[in-house]
Amino acid sequence: MATVVLVHGIGQQVLGERTLLAQWVPALSDGLTRAGCPAVPDTAMAFYGDLFRPPATSLAVGEPRYSAADVTRGQELDLLTSWWAHAAEVDDGVAPPNASTLARTSERAQRALLQLSNSRFFAKLSERAMVGDLKQVTTYLSDPRVRAAARARVTALIGPDTRAVVAHSLGSVVAYEALCATPGHGVRALVTLGSPLGIPNHIFPLLDPAPGGSLGAWPGGDLLTWTNIADSGDVVALVKDLRPCFGDRVRNVLVHNGSSAHSVIPYLTERSTGAAIAAVLG
Repeated sequence: MATVVLVHGIGQQVLGERTLLAQWVPALSDGLTRAGCPAVPDTAMAFYGDLFRPPATSLAVGEPRYSAADVTRGQELDLLTSWWAHAAEVDDGVAPPNASTLARTSERAQRALLQLSNSRFFAKLSERAMVGDLKQVTTYLSDPRVRAAARARVTALIGPDTRAVVAHSLGSVVAYEALCATPGHGVRALVTLGSPLGIPNHIFPLLDPAPGGSLGAWPGGDLLTWTNIADSGDVVALVKDLRPCFGDRVRNVLVHNGSSAHSVIPYLTERSTGAAIAAVLG
């Protein structure tokens, strides 16, 4: 079993575990080097992206051609609006939801997607990709079969020698729930990068196990450390400080990823990420 288990985030459905490892491991190595630990431990990628990849059909091309019309009212529209509102707070180029200039557009989803296309994170994504990523989040939370299958990809890689789980974006939700569902595991460090775990209404109250009162379950024993790392401009990580949601034991770190606020690569090369992992490798 791997010493470090990696869990990817949204929008990776056309890749695979080996492709992602080729991208993640060099960046992880850089982060460890910054933290004074040049040796790269055995790593494995818990890949679940294929659960969101449409099956191949004759003469079909790629993924569903999502547009604003495919955003459903309720959870999807509300989460999209939350991303929009936070993007407006951190990006000058994004007009806020209540801006009068938006009166020209009738549909709320269209307005949100238009403005998010001006943000640092979503600028490189097409409308189709943005809606697809949104649907991955809501599908994971609402489809028990997808949820169970994704979590199983993580738990299958956690063994007696696993010391750290490093999870990005939606993967942090998958990893958190997988650890909670694995009593007695020996993982000593959970490192969440650009995590949406603390988003009220849309993510936090829908976790499994359900939060008890105002706090979510602790995903391990007393020896587990949890380091949550977020860029101040990361739209997906709406809540940067997870202590109100999971207790004061969570260590929260704000980092600077430049123009790639939500990208996993600058998160992995960050010294704080390397230090959180290196601390449990000895």
